[in-house]
Amino acid sequence: MVEMDVVNEEPLYNIGVVSRMTGISMATLRAWERRYNFPDSERTAGGHRLYSERDVLRLRWVKARIDEGMQTAQSINALRHQETTGHLVLTASNAAPTQLVAIDRPHPVRDDLMSEVPSFLEVYRERLTDTLLQRNLEKADQVLGEALAVSTPEDLILRVIAPNISVFGTYWEQGDINIAIEHLATNYLRQRLLSWMITGPPPRSTKPIVMACAPDEWHEGSLLVLGSLLRRRRWPVAYLGQALPLNDLAAFVDQIQPNLLVVVAMTETTAGYLAEWPRFLPDAGEKNRPIVGYGGRVFMEKPEWRLKVPGMYLGNSFEDGLNTIERLLIQNR
Repeated sequence: MVEMDVVNEEPLYNIGVVSRMTGISMATLRAWERRYNFPDSERTAGGHRLYSERDVLRLRWVKARIDEGMQTAQSINALRHQETTGHLVLTASNAAPTQLVAIDRPHPVRDDLMSEVPSFLEVYRERLTDTLLQRNLEKADQVLGEALAVSTPEDLILRVIAPNISVFGTYWEQGDINIAIEHLATNYLRQRLLSWMITGPPPRSTKPIVMACAPDEWHEGSLLVLGSLLRRRRWPVAYLGQALPLNDLAAFVDQIQPNLLVVVAMTETTAGYLAEWPRFLPDAGEKNRPIVGYGGRVFMEKPEWRLKVPGMYLGNSFEDGLNTIERLLIQNR
């Protein structure tokens, strides 16, 4: 890797060449310079634009973010912010074109949630991990604020916060951090998700989705993420949280009469408890009222448990869960 300032900044390419190099039309290049002063190209004596190698790389980076779904202004702001904070470097190779990439963390954690994450969001995810490892909550607030300025709340929840819940659980399980740091980070993230669940957009005029963890299940991260995302989609949520006994859950459901009950279990032990729910909710078991949907790590790692727990398996990802829930609610209105 070489530093950004090593890239050739000599104005070499005219607008037609840059258009072919980047796949951005000449009209768009002119519009970006007029609206956003990006890039701030040099001019010949005759007034024609000239672009440097660095300009081309920056344009390619912005176009990639737009192709991933960001708006143009957000993409340009994200590039400028990451340049200012030093979170972009330049890689050069004889075998491949030079390109801008995000800096890697020294000890990355494998996480399937990150397989399709745009690089600018991965940078924020990594920065949030680092600030929480340093126990700097004020800095964590700043990172989330900056990420929210260039992304949607949904992307922030799904691509920055949810992976960090998984990361800190993994760090603790591997003995890389103690339980105090894991609790600090998890509770910080939990508070942010609960806040979004409470302050989401105006909910639809329908009965709330009841959400709870199986008996003795204390890992609520995935349930919080799903509840926050549902509220962003304007579905009302009654969030009951961790380790709910089935008799108490049944009494609550009888009072609320929801259209959908969502429960999670992470281990075989808690999935075994969850499998007993039809004894406590006979109407749900016999008449499908309410619909019972479930998910959690154990159902992904050991698919045979999907045959042992009655109800509707919500899927292997948050996207699957959201789509399944919305389909069930729309079909049973």
